[in-house]
Amino acid sequence: MKLRQPLPRTATTADGAAPQKGAGECAGIPADKDGWHFVLPGNVSDFVKLTVTFEEGGQQVITDFGPPSDKHAYVASEAGDTLTAVVAEITGGDLKKFNLSHTCPATPTTPSSPPVTPPASPSGTPSGTPSGTPSTTPSEEPKPSATPTGGTSTAPTSQPTATSSSSSSSSAAPVPSGNGGGDLAETGSSAPVGVLGAVAVALVGAGGFLAMRRRKAQQH
Repeated sequence: MKLRQPLPRTATTADGAAPQKGAGECAGIPADKDGWHFVLPGNVSDFVKLTVTFEEGGQQVITDFGPPSDKHAYVASEAGDTLTAVVAEITGGDLKKFNLSHTCPATPTTPSSPPVTPPASPSGTPSGTPSGTPSTTPSEEPKPSATPTGGTSTAPTSQPTATSSSSSSSSAAPVPSGNGGGDLAETGSSAPVGVLGAVAVALVGAGGFLAMRRRKAQQH
């Protein structure tokens, strides 16, 4: 018995191709293969033997049928291969031709993309934190010295103490006149001046006494 549809043909021929593979359209056919579903009309005939020939895949003999019954036959071929001949042996009835119900073209597989390896960072890449970042804690400012540089010393200078000498001149030291005497009185310097005056008077008297003794000695 011969096929009703004209040959040669491929699984993608419009008058036999199913809209999509799956849902039992081509039972047991892998997704990467073209599927061919043959069926006997009526309900009294079953396949016994099915011989198919493909242009590239050669001849196949099918003896296992269904589901759902032996009136259905499924054949697999390489994707894009061309069916050139098909002959069926059946039991029951007097059928002259059988049908190619539909085909299930192979589902193209998408090659997996190789993993993308990020480029290695160059050795000269600067680090995230610059090495010259200034410290957030300011350095301690120098404290001013207790005594200003170049200032006047606060320690009082000692006043010179007037001393008498046996070899001092017989003339008394002049006493400042006018407003100068007032300053000495305010600072408490009047006592040393009086002492110096008494010493001067004593020296003058002693000088006069010695002069008188010399004169008497010369007269005698």
